[in-house]
Amino acid sequence: MNKILIIEDDANIRDNIVELLEDEGYRVYSAVNGRDGITAAFEFKPNLIVSDIMMPEVDGYGVLKALRAEAELATTPFIFLTAKADKPDYRTGMELGADDYLTKPFTHEELLQAIRSRLSKQSRVHEETEKKINDLRKNITYALPHELRTPMTGIIGPAKMMLDTLDLLSKDDIREFLRIIHASGERLYRLIQNFLLYSQLELDADDSEQIVSMRRALTPEADLIISKAADDQAIVHKRTSDLQMSVAETTLCIGKEHIEKITSELVDNALKFSKPGDPVIVTGQAAGSALYRLCITDVGKGIKADEIGTIGAFVQFKRKLHEQQGTGLGLTIVKRLIAMHGGTIGIESVSGAGTTVTAMLPRAR
Repeated sequence: MNKILIIEDDANIRDNIVELLEDEGYRVYSAVNGRDGITAAFEFKPNLIVSDIMMPEVDGYGVLKALRAEAELATTPFIFLTAKADKPDYRTGMELGADDYLTKPFTHEELLQAIRSRLSKQSRVHEETEKKINDLRKNITYALPHELRTPMTGIIGPAKMMLDTLDLLSKDDIREFLRIIHASGERLYRLIQNFLLYSQLELDADDSEQIVSMRRALTPEADLIISKAADDQAIVHKRTSDLQMSVAETTLCIGKEHIEKITSELVDNALKFSKPGDPVIVTGQAAGSALYRLCITDVGKGIKADEIGTIGAFVQFKRKLHEQQGTGLGLTIVKRLIAMHGGTIGIESVSGAGTTVTAMLPRAR
């Protein structure tokens, strides 16, 4: 049963609304002024709040501002009741986060329709959020144990073999075991770093001051950073001859570490999802006065159109089919980084024929 809080200092209006909503099957709470309304909201955790604007103690704007500042009530639908509907008043309420306005006098049906509409919208939001959480949980359950287990096996197995048979091993055998251990350690380290970065970006995404600070960054000769990050990935994959680059000089409004991360993850994906001998092309050029177009193209497996729209953390397409390493977290980090810096990313792909990722990055004018 949905809970609704009515905040109204006019006793007749308040009682009429309470009676109407109770007849409709809602559980209704009421408060006679803004101060009591704030207290009641925290006590009863309503699914929706209907509040007058002009009230003693604390007015409706004060109530809304106080509740929007608290995480547990920040998204609760909020409908204003007002005897006037001047544009400045309406704008003030919208800027504070009001969901709807009803001008007095209003009919019972107008009130009920406004309440049903806001509750229905909130329900859809909750369902979508729950679906995303469930999808994330399933993908973590599937991908994470594998991603952790594989490099750990690559460390523990060779180390045990060396301990058990050290006297029998040649220098070449020891060197190969150490190579396997080192590669597995690097993979595990990158996975941990990606998890830490992803978690930090999820927190920073809701911090407007942090985003402003990120967008103030300025990196001269960003083209050199892009080129080196791409070269480093080609070396890791032993495919330096496959990498083709044409990157124009630029200064980007992105921090050096974030430029490296964006480039590394995109080039790493292109190399992982294409075959040795096939080209991976990295191009960079100005696009207008304030943007820089960074494109990474491969001729690998490609991504289906319906899969592009579901790219998210811990999602790895066709994993069972291709046994491809990775959680899908890298591309999610790239999308988040680019968006937080005010850029955009687009993916064009043909299944079985390759993929082009285009990042539009902010550059200094």
